[in-house]
Amino acid sequence: MKLMGAYYREWLSGEHLLNQNGCGDVGRIYIHADTDQRTIETGRALAETLLPGCPVAVHSEPEGSGDALFDPIEAGVAKPDWEIAAKAVRERLGDNPRHFLDLHRAAFEALQFVLAGGGSAPKKLIEPPEEISVTATGRSVRLNEQLSLASTLSENLLLEYTDGMQGKDLGWGRLDVDILFRVLELHVAFADLTRRTPYIARARGSNLLDHVLLSMEQAATGKAVPGALGPPGAAVLILVGHDTNLSNLSGMLGLSWHLPGYQPDDTPPGGALIFSLWQRPGTAQYFVRTQYLAQTLQQMRSATPLTMAAPPAKEDVTVAGCESATGSIGCSWETFAKTLQRAIDNRFVSM
Repeated sequence: MKLMGAYYREWLSGEHLLNQNGCGDVGRIYIHADTDQRTIETGRALAETLLPGCPVAVHSEPEGSGDALFDPIEAGVAKPDWEIAAKAVRERLGDNPRHFLDLHRAAFEALQFVLAGGGSAPKKLIEPPEEISVTATGRSVRLNEQLSLASTLSENLLLEYTDGMQGKDLGWGRLDVDILFRVLELHVAFADLTRRTPYIARARGSNLLDHVLLSMEQAATGKAVPGALGPPGAAVLILVGHDTNLSNLSGMLGLSWHLPGYQPDDTPPGGALIFSLWQRPGTAQYFVRTQYLAQTLQQMRSATPLTMAAPPAKEDVTVAGCESATGSIGCSWETFAKTLQRAIDNRFVSM
């Protein structure tokens, strides 16, 4: 994340949002992190290299209190009907849920190979279920334990690879980048059903997206807006949350991306969904550009310095309903704001 902060510094100073020298821009950067230790440390790492040697604060709620921006259900702000949520997932699976399992069977087999090496075992550690079940609990929608476990294990293998592990330490010597790509299919498929399904995405993401919209309105108008994050005049707002939050917002807005080396719509460590507000020269018109950005697997594995000449992977993405009639990149601020307002479910929003 320190490497990412250095890249953001070069990029944002090149766009004249920040000054490369001195600490005069400290008050124009607002970083808000979730209360987890890893998110707070991520915010600090970004701050350290975004403006080196300058006291950029990392804001967060008190430890143990939870943050309704990142988990409105835990905070009691959003109280979805989990039976409706489970029904929505079942509808996405369609009349033949076994097709979902057949579609990902090769990924299950690849994960089983990494775990057991093709040898005999009393029981397969990851056995694809015969049927897929979707049940509502008091706090979530639960799929088969095998799917949840496969998602977690595949992400653990991703962390081994990007942490630079070698030889027998890397998936017991049975993991390479091609097998990793295959097993990550399970993590993305699980996230798609449990985080991007529209009803679940709105329940978990509406509060966050509403505050993002209010913050952008404040930036566009230059006037204080209730519910906005950071002060008027802030040039950069960084929200440090979780891959769950990115999946929720992408499900709400119909976003899709496919960065090199990753599964479609994957949310690897340190990835960022970027909404940038631009003003057309000589006019009072604004437009919004939406992008998804993440280091490549090899950049993370090798801790490669990131610059404008050697950047992380980045892709322009289109907000559903906000397509440009001219084919140009970006969406007018007015259309963007209306599109987000339609996507936000106010039943799950708190100021």
